[in-house]
Amino acid sequence: MIEFNVNRRRLMGYTGAAALAGVMGSLLGAGTGNVDAAPAPELSGHGQIPPDTRPGGAYDRYVADLAAQDKFSGVVLLAHRGRTVLSRSYGWADKERRIRNHEDVAFNLSSAGGPFLPVAVLQLLQQGRLTLSDTVGTHLDGIADDIAEQVNIFHLLTGTSGIDAPRPDVQRVFHSREEVHEYNQQWARQATLVAVPGSSGAANGHTAGGGAAGAMAEQIIEAVTGTTFWDYMHEHVFGRAGMTGSAYYTRDQWLADEHIAHPYMRQPDGNRVDAVRNLDRDSLSQQGPGENPGRSFIGDVFATAPDLVRFAKAVRDATVLDRPYADLYTGANRPGRKPTSFHAYSGVLHIINGSQWVSGRGGGSGGVSTNWNVYLDADWVGVVLSNYDDLQEFTAILGREQQAIIGQG
Repeated sequence: MIEFNVNRRRLMGYTGAAALAGVMGSLLGAGTGNVDAAPAPELSGHGQIPPDTRPGGAYDRYVADLAAQDKFSGVVLLAHRGRTVLSRSYGWADKERRIRNHEDVAFNLSSAGGPFLPVAVLQLLQQGRLTLSDTVGTHLDGIADDIAEQVNIFHLLTGTSGIDAPRPDVQRVFHSREEVHEYNQQWARQATLVAVPGSSGAANGHTAGGGAAGAMAEQIIEAVTGTTFWDYMHEHVFGRAGMTGSAYYTRDQWLADEHIAHPYMRQPDGNRVDAVRNLDRDSLSQQGPGENPGRSFIGDVFATAPDLVRFAKAVRDATVLDRPYADLYTGANRPGRKPTSFHAYSGVLHIINGSQWVSGRGGGSGGVSTNWNVYLDADWVGVVLSNYDDLQEFTAILGREQQAIIGQG
């Protein structure tokens, strides 16, 4: 799977694609699904809401145009200080059952679910149940000796563990939580150390080693708490943040629940197929070629757009983490203008427009394109969740989002 870790280089690339696209003059009748009404609040003392973020603004029209051409299916949401400014939904969550996408539909986040795991670890840190300097071997057995002795929890969370691992078996169809759990345990124990942890050559966030590092961190949470990682996250992260529509859903729930969007993978003939109903079909997109997200019985986080805003607010309000640890999570003590980006527990932070710190995380797989940006200084959250895997159109939307919020794409 591919991650849309938002950075300046990528957003500059979006600008050109977005600038060539036309926009509609009216939203009436646009898109293939429902359009959610949204308030446009005036927040006294904090200036006007930028016109391009409002219903009927440039961003709204641009997404509607793509949806009308069936190049976007999903939900976009813009929120300021926790209040919705724009919310739109297009396309079908389940074409077979004729269920439309809407604001309360949960989407598979793929790698965009990465920011939740560090919250669980930091909760245990503030409770004194572990430290970030604990080595992997402090909590896990059966890990390679050099990893167990040299790699610590900080390395696992920041993508600097220096480990590598075999590529996961993307063709395997899993049939139970227990089967997935056992596979992840065995996979983590196949990891090898290929670079000095914490060194400049230890970055592994975009490799199978990065995934294995996350699996080790999940297993450390289980060792410390005595419960499954999934159950811990449901109660202590999603529950405390008020994320009532978000979970690690199983494939059975994916098929039965009307509030979970099905991923539609583009095929060689140009048509799209429902991934979760066609486990024998592969993704052909740049986002996880050969994958099918439905094959894992339980895996990625599913979240609704409003829940991602609730999570950002829960971090900002020190609800899911106490204040010092919430600040640690978001990188509140971030450097000045140099460097222009760095890795915090919440994701990669970077400066845009010369002054705005933004934390962004995205992901994609077959029929999945997701991204959510937290504009830390301006207190905006931008969410784009799609059950299509049309990468070019999706990245163009992200550039338009930034342009609408801060005036620069």
